[in-house]
Amino acid sequence: MNLDTQKILKTLNPNKIWLPVAISVGFVAFLVVTDDSFTPQKINLVFQADIFPIVMAFGVLVIKELAYIYRIRTLTNEDLSWSSSVYVILLWEFASAVTPSVVGGTAVAVFILLKEGINLGKSIAYTMLTAILDNLFFVVFAPVALLLIDPNYFPDFEGTLKGLFVSSYSLIAIYTFIMIFALFFRPRLFKWILIKITSIRFLRKWRYAAYQHGNEVMWASSLIKGKKKRYWGKIILATIVAWISRYAILNCLIAAYANDLVITDHLLLLGKHLILWVVMLISPTPGGSGLAENFFIEFFTVYLNEFTLGVTLFWRLLTYYPYLIIGALILPRWIKRVFFRGKKKEAYVKY
Repeated sequence: MNLDTQKILKTLNPNKIWLPVAISVGFVAFLVVTDDSFTPQKINLVFQADIFPIVMAFGVLVIKELAYIYRIRTLTNEDLSWSSSVYVILLWEFASAVTPSVVGGTAVAVFILLKEGINLGKSIAYTMLTAILDNLFFVVFAPVALLLIDPNYFPDFEGTLKGLFVSSYSLIAIYTFIMIFALFFRPRLFKWILIKITSIRFLRKWRYAAYQHGNEVMWASSLIKGKKKRYWGKIILATIVAWISRYAILNCLIAAYANDLVITDHLLLLGKHLILWVVMLISPTPGGSGLAENFFIEFFTVYLNEFTLGVTLFWRLLTYYPYLIIGALILPRWIKRVFFRGKKKEAYVKY
């Protein structure tokens, strides 16, 4: 794996927050300009929310982050301290927010773990395992979400949207099952297949990268084998809690404006949100900016009506922009912490 420090720090550059913000705000501005019925009151309506569901939304957001922090610390066999786990999760969220999902943040995640004192082999193993757990959640729960959706309430799920969902889900499922097979069953065979495929003339330029990736998978496989059932149970449960909490934030927000929701409505909202998230995974824009707002409006206008535009902004302000801001604020401190702590110790010894 290529862990070019300069490239990774360029990815984590705080200045990158302006592009997704510009795309997101630009999309909303476009909606305002093209909507002949728009008035400032449509935005001000967001302040008419019931307080309790809003408080719950913030509470669920905290639960989500705690679940991720607990998972990464448990996954690393508590080699990470609690403070290191917080840094890892917040910077990982920041990296995801400033890069398109299709690009992926594997190298960035490995780099962050490496700088927090986890050796390279374990960093690669933990990053791969995290990706598998997250993707497996999609693979298992997306079909459940489809079953929850009543076509009478979700007529939009046709045409382009359906194509995006099927494409995204298929790619996630194929990748997930291949990596499960490689990591847990036949890592050596996986490496052999990669090398054979890249022996084809027009694929030879990727042969060395395939060889490296095959070695990484074998390395990771050797490190995660033999774990006890308790270990797997804890990280799987933390994954489920984290992702359900991520989706439940939206349920709380919509419940703050639509007071007559029943349990079937909440299940339907979860299903729609999961499909929205799967589609966002193939967005070419950082953090799904623009695409997220567009499909949010399409999916949830039926519940929000005149509140839709304001709640769209509120949703992104709560679930997306904080990671841009927090990441930009803590990144300089983290860089100082991991790049210069050794020099401080050395200077102290010399003194």
